[in-house]
Amino acid sequence: MAKVPAAYQATRGSMLDIDRDFYARLTDPVARERIDSLVVPIREGRAWRVPAGHVVRLSTLEGPQVGDLNLWNLHNPRERFWASRTRQLQRAHVSTFDRLWSTLPYLRPMATIIDDTLANYGVDGSGMDEQGGRIHDLLGTRCDPYVNRLLTGEDFDHHCHSNLVRAVLPHGLTEFDVHDVLNVFQCTGLNDDDQYFMKACPAREGDYLELFAEIDLLCALSCCPGGTCHRNCGGRTPVTRC
Repeated sequence: MAKVPAAYQATRGSMLDIDRDFYARLTDPVARERIDSLVVPIREGRAWRVPAGHVVRLSTLEGPQVGDLNLWNLHNPRERFWASRTRQLQRAHVSTFDRLWSTLPYLRPMATIIDDTLANYGVDGSGMDEQGGRIHDLLGTRCDPYVNRLLTGEDFDHHCHSNLVRAVLPHGLTEFDVHDVLNVFQCTGLNDDDQYFMKACPAREGDYLELFAEIDLLCALSCCPGGTCHRNCGGRTPVTRC
């Protein structure tokens, strides 16, 4: 990769210059108490609320599985996760101490990643494998029935976009509120032709990503119908890979 400086640099005291000691202390299991949990079924989506100051753990309960995550301000859904700005301010694949940023005109951290069991994925714990694959992807976005129809001519509504739509309907949101995602546990990169590629999810049973809620959040997660996403992402993957 090119050894050139990042376009966006943290200056001392800015919101990119975070207090790492504070967030590291939040991972102490002795100081925490679980107050709720839910399971997102295979090929489905769920939404839930997270109060500011709480930690949410996204975990692979049974083995490799990609999850597509959306975030909204619980009290103002016009403020939502902005994947592209997060990609610019943080990186294209996020991990511990990266923040998930909201849309304009708000532009503030919605959540901060405080722990990641896959942070040392890849060659010598570098975070990147031999083919340039990295984890927790912001390069791509959710699979959806519109692209599926465009590419195959088939209609199928168990895509991450469809799952997220169904998940947020009970919370008063609609398809127009679903937005670009953080692909949790997904391994992706760019090939020599600058084209997006996906690899098999390397997560194992019990791996997790933890987020500290900076504001009151509505979260929605789709258990991707692509399963481990090692071939394609779009519903027709055998259930045995989900």
